[in-house]
Formats: sequence, C-alpha cells, structure tokens
Amino acid sequence: MLIGKTANTNAQWLAKRIITLGLNTQRITSIGDSIDEISTALQEAIQRTTNFIITTGGLGPTFDDKTLEGIAKALERKLETHDQALKMVREKYCQYVEEGQLEKFEVTPHRVKMAKLPKGAEPLVNPVGTAPGVIIKHNNTTIIALPGVPSEMKAIFEESIAPMLKQAAGKVTFFETSLYVTGIGESAVAPLIDRVMQDNPYVYIKSHPKGEERIPHLELHLSTTAENSSLAKKRVSRALIQLSDIVQSNGGKIKPHKVKP
Repeated sequence: MLIGKTANTNAQWLAKRIITLGLNTQRITSIGDSIDEISTALQEAIQRTTNFIITTGGLGPTFDDKTLEGIAKALERKLETHDQALKMVREKYCQYVEEGQLEKFEVTPHRVKMAKLPKGAEPLVNPVGTAPGVIIKHNNTTIIALPGVPSEMKAIFEESIAPMLKQAAGKVTFFETSLYVTGIGESAVAPLIDRVMQDNPYVYIKSHPKGEERIPHLELHLSTTAENSSLAKKRVSRALIQLSDIVQSNGGKIKPHKVKP
C-alpha cells in the first residue's frame, strides 16, 4: 500500500461495516512491515483512549509478517506459542492434505509462527484461511488483529467481531441516503451543506464529485445514527428535503436518490 501497488480495500470495507453497526472509525493508518512502526502507531492509538483498534495483515508465516511482534512490543508482552492457536493451524493444514492441496503436513517454524501470540491474547477462528485472527485486551482497549487477505478478514470479522461491536454500540441504528445533483459545482454546494447541517445537527452530509469540472455531477451523501431506525430515517428525511429544496433554488437539478437501510 505504501508503494502504491495495493489499494487499501480492507480499510474501506471495515469503515463502512463498522458504521453500519453503529460505531465510528476515528482514524485509518497505513504502516510498513516494521516492528517499531507498528509498535509506535499502536501506542499512539492506545493513548487516544480508543475503545477498539483493528489491524489487518501481517499474521502469516513469512519474514515480513510482523504485526503480532509489533503488538507484543507495544504492550511490553512476550510472544508465546498459544496451544489453541497452534491446534487451529494444525487442523487447517490437515484439512489441506485431506483436500489434496498438500501432499503432507509438517510442523515447521514458519507454521508455528502463526500460533505465536502476545501473552494474554486469544486466537479467533479463521473460517477461510490458515492464520487465526487475534484479540487481546489492554486496559480499556480491545486490540483485534485480522489477516490481510480480504476474504479471511471479512469472514473473521463477521463471525467474531461484528457481534462484539454491535453489542458495544447498543441499540444505535445507522441510516444513510444519497442525493444526486447536476448543474451546480462542489464549491457552490459547500455553504448549502453547511446550512443544512446546522439545522440538522445529527445528520452528516458529505459531497462526492462524480463528473468533470465543466459538467458538475455530485453525490451528496447523508447519514446519521440514532436510538432506533424510525428516528434515524426521520432525521435524514428532514435533512434530505431541506437540502433538495435549497440546492434547486440555487440552480441545481436533482436526480432520483437511493435509500440504503
């Protein structure tokens, strides 16, 4: 990611999924394969009294998979071979042998590496791949390490993490909709958005340019969280009506919008 070879689709997916569960993502950071950099970034996040820290990537068997070492250094804990994690790794490789993906399974140092967790951490079942996810509590912060392979990351998140985040969010509901506008530029829309957000303090509105400078085409994305879906929809609907009226009175044209529950 830091050399521009890979797009950070994991971060985009996680941010979207987290907000639908009723929580907010405060910061997204990309870090190189450096134990010191991982440790420093983690310590900085913990100092901000973050409730959850989620990392992706760096859990595999190769030399550049250093996430757990970085976490261990940040928390000043030792890496230890976790019996349950090692059992998970063994079972996966045995499954690969049964399926004909491997001829035989041997316990090698590289494979054991995937079961070396910071002291006090627990493994999370990986339904798709080999390396277990990892969860560890540090004071009031829960640190979650997920594999970088998108299918593995998503599978572990949905099975083990989403229920935890949903419980933390309580009964909060997320609701969003989009308004598509032509004939008015983003700079002209900005003060209109500010006005609507001032009148609707619980609704967040973000403009996304979709066309060229000469042919303005904007998506205006409205979202909110509330104690229940009825209130969330009411808040967004009120802001949507006001925004539509004010945009059209300033020369913009409205296209049909879509609602995302």
